[in-house]
Amino acid sequence: MPQYWNREKFAADKTRSVQDSSNKSIVKEARIVSLAMKDDPSNVPLENLPQGAKLLSVGSTIDELDIPTLQQQKANVIFVSPGPSKETLATLIQELESSLEWVHSRSAGVDAIYTDTLANTPATVTNAKGAFSSTLAEYTLLACSYFAKDLPRLLKNKGRKDWNKYNILELRNATLGIVGYGDIGQAAAKLAKAYGMRVVALRRNPEKTKDDPYCDVVYGNDQLNVLFGESDYILCSAPLTAETKGMIGKEQFDAAKTNAVFINVGRGPIIDEEALVEALKDGRLKGAGLDVFATEPLPKESELWELGNVLLSPHNMDATETFMLESTEFFVNENLPRFLHGELLLNEIDKAAGY
Repeated sequence: MPQYWNREKFAADKTRSVQDSSNKSIVKEARIVSLAMKDDPSNVPLENLPQGAKLLSVGSTIDELDIPTLQQQKANVIFVSPGPSKETLATLIQELESSLEWVHSRSAGVDAIYTDTLANTPATVTNAKGAFSSTLAEYTLLACSYFAKDLPRLLKNKGRKDWNKYNILELRNATLGIVGYGDIGQAAAKLAKAYGMRVVALRRNPEKTKDDPYCDVVYGNDQLNVLFGESDYILCSAPLTAETKGMIGKEQFDAAKTNAVFINVGRGPIIDEEALVEALKDGRLKGAGLDVFATEPLPKESELWELGNVLLSPHNMDATETFMLESTEFFVNENLPRFLHGELLLNEIDKAAGY
């Protein structure tokens, strides 16, 4: 059974695993290739690796890497940072096929690096799931409150010096529907429960949510429209895969509860963006909080820029000052010692499913 990392659980002591592993024997070495921009400051922890691990090379393209030497050195670990292309990673996997044991993505989503080559490699593939969930959960509740308290009206009134009282909505007793009940969805559910909200979730494997203290109802993928019909706020936190691409569109917005708010922190292509715009314009949706888009940066001609009922952010609601550094520290301080000591790696992805 795969085990997953959680930033809240492990952040208190970033060196815990290194300290705990000091008395354990090293059963294998880690010969690491860092597929990254050479000046990436978030990769500084790679300069202080535990005993048994060695950084062989850093480069963002195949031309920047000495492939024959890496093959001779039997490189067996690839650490992938945002920036290098999926084609570069695919080529590197093929070139190191005889020695490669582990590929780790510094990002939580692997859609940007996903290829048939990655899906079919016998190497273990892990990601940074759990590193960015807390801040995206905070944004989710911010977006809910933004529309419940009508913050645009407050700001307009302040600008006009207009002491104009109006009724607001409570989040208490409202329903948050979560499409994709992974680590981000679960973090959002935890905060929603603190607000007194009811939580319903959609999950490919509903049985994984058995005895979850934060989820009231869990649905299978065939009940997406049901979730839209009973949710006051709908959070999309699903990964982008062949299965989820375009899964939310006109049919779901037609089924949405009156005055529902749609929030997306997953990936833009999961949504039919044209259908979303029309639902926001004709009132089928009260509003939307969007941090991700089908095309990024969001084109200036997109109508989403102009719609008054859209809270829009430039895919930065997980971008704390240290979020990428902490993700590298997870690799160095948590998963790398596990690899060296022959223990179960955290955050192994389902290569066939793509997450």
